[in-house]
Amino acid sequence: MFLIKDFSEFGKKPAVGQALARLVKAGTLRRVRQGLYDLPRSHPLIGQTAPDPSAMVQALMKDNGAVWQFTGAYAANLLGLSDQVPAQIVVQTAGASRRVALGNLTIVFRHAAPRNLFGAGRPAGLVIQALRHLRKIGMSATTLDRLRHQLDAATKADLKALVSSLPGWMQPLVAQIIAAPDSR
Repeated sequence: MFLIKDFSEFGKKPAVGQALARLVKAGTLRRVRQGLYDLPRSHPLIGQTAPDPSAMVQALMKDNGAVWQFTGAYAANLLGLSDQVPAQIVVQTAGASRRVALGNLTIVFRHAAPRNLFGAGRPAGLVIQALRHLRKIGMSATTLDRLRHQLDAATKADLKALVSSLPGWMQPLVAQIIAAPDSR
């Protein structure tokens, strides 16, 4: 996924736009929305796949400078903790609130307080947001065990550094996740 401004070094905006428009017309690129393009991928059963929402958010936030983090069911889905794929993806950000349509999918950027952005942009932040979501719908010991085995040492170290800043209800859960597998 890339933005039209990623090609500013190759020429002026109208010329780059014209070149990208020709590539879209030829089917080499797909225009996701104004100024945002990707390489279309085809699947043997379903044909052309939808654009990757994660890549779209990363492209949109790349030059923004604001911290951001996926939340809710999408965070849990990215970690493999849920099969639910929401029709609306919520992204918490220190930047401005807005909505971006991506075909049938809507990405909602919500301004959030800094206390809700611990670990933002890192796998630890994704874990924190997934735990918030799973608390609402129910969380099992199996889920925590899965996270304990799934996360790498760097993410666990990041969570360990953040644990004292997290809400009280989340601290014991994160402690279980970062514990060595044999220490239960």
